[in-house]
Amino acid sequence: MSFRRVIFFVVAGLFFSTAGAAEEFGDPVAGKTVYNKCKSCHQVGQGARHRIGPHLNGIFGRKAASHEDFWYSKALQRAGRGGLEWHIDTLNAFMENPRALASGTRMSFKGLKKAEDRSNLLAYLRTFSDDPANIPEADPAATPTDHDIDPAILALEGDPEYGEYLSSECTTCHQADGGDDGIPSIVLWPEEDFVLAMHAYKNKKRAHPVMQMMAGRLNAEEIAALASYFAALEQ
Repeated sequence: MSFRRVIFFVVAGLFFSTAGAAEEFGDPVAGKTVYNKCKSCHQVGQGARHRIGPHLNGIFGRKAASHEDFWYSKALQRAGRGGLEWHIDTLNAFMENPRALASGTRMSFKGLKKAEDRSNLLAYLRTFSDDPANIPEADPAATPTDHDIDPAILALEGDPEYGEYLSSECTTCHQADGGDDGIPSIVLWPEEDFVLAMHAYKNKKRAHPVMQMMAGRLNAEEIAALASYFAALEQ
């Protein structure tokens, strides 16, 4: 399965949402109301322009960070170079928790936690595709099936002292003072986001060969310990 079609494991909260069949569609009329939360930064429709965020016309099937006339964060540029495209699964993941999918994104929106809101919004955005009727039904408007990562992983209580002991390999690249000079900061990350991201790398559901290798060396307890350490690290 190619990178662009993978349902990411890095989305916080999907463990607790109601499982939905892939053929369940959102309501574009309701989605227009949900879009009110987005319109201060993103435009859609005829004459849409980039604002704080890029316009969202024709987003389905578009490669991430592909508008040449918009200044994207380094995180999304890296994701685009890695093959990320916007489809029902990746958009759903990004809408629920933008920083879990692209940790260095400048997007300040915390995400839509309700699966119904995301499904409706995606159905609304679908109407601004070049030919909505010919977009595969399972691509832009269906609700994805929840992933099956073990919720017990998130329940592990990490040992921050052990995390500090393990952290030297992380801080070879990531700055312990929280700086972001081409490499995203992992300091003060919510523990759940950290754990989700690391297991996504470990399971090769998030693209980055070095991070896949590093995460693959760690067990669940070690990842929880690192998450606990970096979440509370004083800058």
